[in-house]
Amino acid sequence: MFYSSSSKGIYISWAVLWIFTFICFCCVTFQITEKWSLRLLLLGFAGLFQFIALLAVVALRRKIVYFSESMSVCLDNMIKGSEEVHFNLETETLMAKLQIKLKRLYDIMKNNSNKNMSEKIAIQRLVSDISHQVKTPIANIKMYNTILRERSMSWKKQQEFLKSCDIQINKLDFLLQSMVKMSRLETGVLQICPKLYPIYDTLAEALGEVLVNAEKKNIHISVQCDPLLVVNHDKKWTSEALYNILDNAVKYTQEDGSIEIKVDKWEFYTKVDIKDTGKGICEKNQGAIFKRFYREPEVHDEEGIGIGLYLSREIITLQKGYIQVKSKPGHGSIFSVFIPNH
Repeated sequence: MFYSSSSKGIYISWAVLWIFTFICFCCVTFQITEKWSLRLLLLGFAGLFQFIALLAVVALRRKIVYFSESMSVCLDNMIKGSEEVHFNLETETLMAKLQIKLKRLYDIMKNNSNKNMSEKIAIQRLVSDISHQVKTPIANIKMYNTILRERSMSWKKQQEFLKSCDIQINKLDFLLQSMVKMSRLETGVLQICPKLYPIYDTLAEALGEVLVNAEKKNIHISVQCDPLLVVNHDKKWTSEALYNILDNAVKYTQEDGSIEIKVDKWEFYTKVDIKDTGKGICEKNQGAIFKRFYREPEVHDEEGIGIGLYLSREIITLQKGYIQVKSKPGHGSIFSVFIPNH
């Protein structure tokens, strides 16, 4: 019959107690009896049971030593952060029960350590990305400032350099604002508050910010959306997410191109399709475009820092939605934004 280690310990304790009780009984009986044969018999029994008790104590001590050494080895390996810490989880001994608890603690500590390492790497990458994004505008501003300070030039030329400085300053300001939004979204400081609101109005707000640039490139924009279609979403931040996608569509669509926007209500989601006739994105890079500071190699000449689509995905994800992209180089792109209806 199988007994756990704790049950065995109880039985051993009772056995030792019974043995000592019997020895005491033998000693008392030895004192009150006058028969030497009975006395010798009692002495024999007392000696035998003392020997058994001694063996039990030795066995118990060995178990305690084994237990403490095993626990010490496990704890030492956990402290060192060893990749492989062996736990005996197949038996129901006291040692196994404690090792199960230790294994859970070890797994939690290991997961936390891996998470901290991932966060550290992410922070290092973020600092590197920010440094890279800030470096060029600051270098340009310093260069323009040096030229204005050390060279004599006409008023018209000065205005050209000042305008160039303004462009670089605006880039830095845009980067700073984007970083603030990104930080607030990631840390949970910024709360998304979905409410029932016409998606047409949200879309109109996003479109209003890209119309000027679209008109400069003679890009035709068409919209198919029911003005009365109500969707549960955060108007301000959903407009921001749609604007970032529309801004990219305008930015990477050639002159005389077109952008089509179509909104359909499904059973669980409302789908917003934004289709353009731009450069398109090769399939292997379609997953990377939602990363922070990612930009396609062939579009580095265009304005931008590579945060827009990242912010769009974060905003929509926080509303329990998602974004899909279909694209082919030279044939434009379709960004599909799925927003939960309820």
